[in-house]
Amino acid sequence: MKARAFRYARPATVAEALEIFASSGEDASYIAGGQSLVPALALRLQAPDILIDIAHIESLRGVELQGQWLRIGALTRHCEAMTDPLIVRHAPLFCEAAPHVAHPAIRNKGTIGGSISHADPASEFPAVALAMGAELEIANRDGTRRVPADDFFIDLFQTAIEPGELLVAIHVPVVRTGHRWAFHEFARRRGDFALVGSGILAEFGNGLIEQIRIVFFGVGSTPVRARQAEDALIGRALNRETIMAAQAGVGEGLTPPEDEHVPPAMRVHLARVLLGRLLGQIMEQA
Repeated sequence: MKARAFRYARPATVAEALEIFASSGEDASYIAGGQSLVPALALRLQAPDILIDIAHIESLRGVELQGQWLRIGALTRHCEAMTDPLIVRHAPLFCEAAPHVAHPAIRNKGTIGGSISHADPASEFPAVALAMGAELEIANRDGTRRVPADDFFIDLFQTAIEPGELLVAIHVPVVRTGHRWAFHEFARRRGDFALVGSGILAEFGNGLIEQIRIVFFGVGSTPVRARQAEDALIGRALNRETIMAAQAGVGEGLTPPEDEHVPPAMRVHLARVLLGRLLGQIMEQA
């Protein structure tokens, strides 16, 4: 199939993009890397009257250290997360997740902001944003607001972004000396959507886990924190016994999709296995 005919606009600023969307009567779509939108257009799953190309808005680019936060522009490409020195040093889960995203051709075009806005439940960057406690900066005609990742992902492909609004940046708390982290996913083939994946950020003090964020993806309509597993670890040393206790807490809050090849019970089992492996890696780091 081919996309339905549409008008095309190429704004130079965020304000201009927002005005074009508002004047369209909400029958518009923003496009940057286009790695999710273009296939949807081709299949006519989306058929906007106007396509607003934001890929050339300079204010949406760049990575900048701002005190204890790292600001990642929404147009930062997947491949840049693998090599940008500020991301590698201060937001390492983004760096570790990036090689798992699809294939090089897609990583070279796709944007981190686009992935997080699209909020595919099997995607890596939404889960990493949640694991790192990021805040998402959203622009509208009245200004900007920052939404914590815990409140950003609402339901399947649904986020806190309202019609016409635009994600302009991801603000990530920088990692500190006591932080340890790990990321991995299980997929049928490298580059496929994950059957289950996880990103973990833990903070240690005096040999004990002071804070920890354990996030799974591919096991629900959104990335989800394993809060029962987190509670089993906070205030305790990381060892075989506490890892087993955390694994026992996996399952609460996970709602894997029905799949004739990988039933929900199998995804939950894989989540427990993956959690054990990642906590083992963190235990070795600590």
